Amino acid sequence: MADGGALIPGGKRDLEQLKAEVQRRADRGMPPLGGITPDDAKAALAQIKSLDRDEWATAFSNVAEKHWQRAEAAAANRAEAAKAYWQAWRLHHFARWPAENAPARRHAKQRALEAFRKYAVLLDPPIETVRIPFEGKEIVGYLRLPAGARPAPLVFAIAGLDSRKEDFAGHTDGYLKQGMGIFTVDLPGTGESLHAAAEVNSDRIFSAALDYLVKRPEVDAGRILLQGRSWSGHWAAKLAVTERARLCGSIMHGGPIHHYFQRDWLTASLSTGEYLYDYLEAKCSMHGASGIDDLLAKAGPFSLLKQGVLDQPSCPTLLVNGARDSQVPIADLFLLLEHGDAKEAWVNPDGGHMGRSPQWPSPAIAEKILMPWMLKRLRQPDKR
Repeated sequence: MADGGALIPGGKRDLEQLKAEVQRRADRGMPPLGGITPDDAKAALAQIKSLDRDEWATAFSNVAEKHWQRAEAAAANRAEAAKAYWQAWRLHHFARWPAENAPARRHAKQRALEAFRKYAVLLDPPIETVRIPFEGKEIVGYLRLPAGARPAPLVFAIAGLDSRKEDFAGHTDGYLKQGMGIFTVDLPGTGESLHAAAEVNSDRIFSAALDYLVKRPEVDAGRILLQGRSWSGHWAAKLAVTERARLCGSIMHGGPIHHYFQRDWLTASLSTGEYLYDYLEAKCSMHGASGIDDLLAKAGPFSLLKQGVLDQPSCPTLLVNGARDSQVPIADLFLLLEHGDAKEAWVNPDGGHMGRSPQWPSPAIAEKILMPWMLKRLRQPDKR
């Protein structure tokens, strides 16, 4: 895709409509604005006069730098500095969203990583940056373990199409309070993944990470659960089969399986208003595609049905999504239920992507659906 240029708003919004939608999501803590205060969003949007990608990224990065300065000024107060670096990360992180295809977005990506790692080391317990040698490169991930008993059960979390491993690592307190550790990596073709473009067999990255994790004495190798969110639900479904011997459970939360990769769905879904802007650009970036035709050619082989994966045995699996998801067809969830081992499922009839709705926002789904299932799986004596 072309470098820089103009945003392509979802839902055919014009500039003012897009700005209003960004502010609305910030006001309500909705993706991808969660964690950005309404005042910070308002300050950034006031600087924006066009749909230029660099202008948008620069505006949110400008506000981020004010929090960075506040963090440096509060260096003697770890809690205050951590809070300010977290805010700087959130703003730079949104500035680079959803794909780093403009100069200001690439700058924001680097500043987001720097801010997050400054935040990470200030926590107690801290977030460890892990670097695992693999295929002449390295797998970069984050590991945070709860204080207390060892070895600890672990949630292995994979980021989504436009989210990054920092999105998981920046929200780990809920896991730690339940006695779980969390390890997280980027989706292949995004962030700091060693694969510049996703490959059908990119799951070997996750298998290599598992090789590393089971050797960590602080980690309970018999109690590792996989969590895939949005696009990474694809890998959660595949790894539930290919790594069933090493996983005590897998959560496929709104991921693409087969129908998603078909021409009719891929093309029609690009106009969804659920996705804020640059949906095609995000998909092309992950696949290393130059445009819609190249994307269709490269995406097709990812179908797990065509790969022959679905009818094989799997570890215990939870499927979650919304019946009205306009990004990933609910038919993909039902397809999983029709193949292979029996699975559990939760579907919100009024839910959009990942099951979200006004009655079921993301925090409610995490607290009432995902966390109880994780605890059930991680606390069972016979995990597999």
